[in-house]
Amino acid sequence: RHPGGYQSYPIFAGHSDRFYDDNVWLALDFCTFYANTQNKKYLDKALEIYDFVYSGWDGNLGGGVYWCEQKKTSKNTCSNAPSAVLSARLYQLTGDEKFLSRAVETYLWTKNNLLDRSDFVYWDNVALDGKIDKRKYTYNSGQMIEAGVLLYQITGDRTYLTDAQKTASGTYQYFTTVESTAEGRTVFYPDTPWFNAILFRGLKALYIVDGNKKYIQSMLENAHFAWSNTADEHNLLGKDWRKKSTQPYKWLLDNACMIELFAGLGDITKIK
Repeated sequence: RHPGGYQSYPIFAGHSDRFYDDNVWLALDFCTFYANTQNKKYLDKALEIYDFVYSGWDGNLGGGVYWCEQKKTSKNTCSNAPSAVLSARLYQLTGDEKFLSRAVETYLWTKNNLLDRSDFVYWDNVALDGKIDKRKYTYNSGQMIEAGVLLYQITGDRTYLTDAQKTASGTYQYFTTVESTAEGRTVFYPDTPWFNAILFRGLKALYIVDGNKKYIQSMLENAHFAWSNTADEHNLLGKDWRKKSTQPYKWLLDNACMIELFAGLGDITKIK
């Protein structure tokens, strides 16, 4: 199929759905691989996926990338916010202005169509009839925070930084709870570990530019509590970072994301 993109299941099983957001996550990883190795094959993969992702952009609803190639019924924050991040990163890696233009366009479309301006947290998606699905997930806002930081770094326009700071504050207020624990009062995020790890990407990017430790510190506390109190005998964690899982089997995604989270927290050495 053209343009090329990753489908949900192995190709030996035949054609399956191709989700634009699933492809964006891979493209972002390829950008990281290229930045770390300068091996052009990774940049080429990111560019190939970029072409697939933006084949999902059209004029319905004034723009935006659909969620799924085969089910073009909604345009989601999870397919647009990381696409803005991808475009910004490709601009940084290549210097090609078309990527910056696309990053700004995608960012503004997402902000104008999916931001809840009462709390600066992002809704999930908008259907083609204009109906908003008002569910909220940590990763959606996290990617818009990261996109805002990247665009601020590239353009110097503080509007993007202010957007990121407002969404970081709103996300903290909306998603976290504070509970008394043996360690004292601990801030907890929802039982969506991978989503929270994606939120962390945005919070880390924001911390690097504005130095506000509050949100990173809360993630650090929660991750530390989860590791110290909820890991099983195999050092695996469940979905809930507040208590041990009673399930005998653990999700790979819930644990793989912790590698990224702990590594990212380890990068930040000045938090006290």
